[in-house]
Amino acid sequence: MPHIEGDLRSPSGARYAIIASRWNPRITDALVHGARQTFAAHGVPDDCVDVLRVPGAWEIPVVAMHLASRGEHAAIVALGCVVRGDTRHYEQVADGCADALMRVSTDTGVPVANGVLAVDRFEDAEARAGGSHGNKGEEAALVAVEMAHLLTQLPAGDIE
Repeated sequence: MPHIEGDLRSPSGARYAIIASRWNPRITDALVHGARQTFAAHGVPDDCVDVLRVPGAWEIPVVAMHLASRGEHAAIVALGCVVRGDTRHYEQVADGCADALMRVSTDTGVPVANGVLAVDRFEDAEARAGGSHGNKGEEAALVAVEMAHLLTQLPAGDIE
């Protein structure tokens, strides 16, 4: 197989979905804003980006599976914020969400860019939602565009 690599050109007519948690809204709103700006900067019309809000990170994968199964989106961006607390809840939610998002992607073939932050402190989330470490919403949108383009470059054929 020749060298194949995606780039940041969205396939013509491609639709994208952003699924974002409402939990920690100061962070998740900044992530959504970053993702939307990035899609726009790469030529994706605003009406080709669907934004769905869910209660928390735990609920993101079920909506991602529903959308991916319908086959109407070239890629999905998952955005949320889980901050470590004093219980195992943090690990359960963060790890469970990440594992489920990977399963959605591999089971359906629709790329799911995981922009769900799993941080120790709220300040760490702020740094990753437009602060000193950039905006993970932007990064996830870039991944979505690149993967959508890459999949159009792959040879046709069934995987056995």
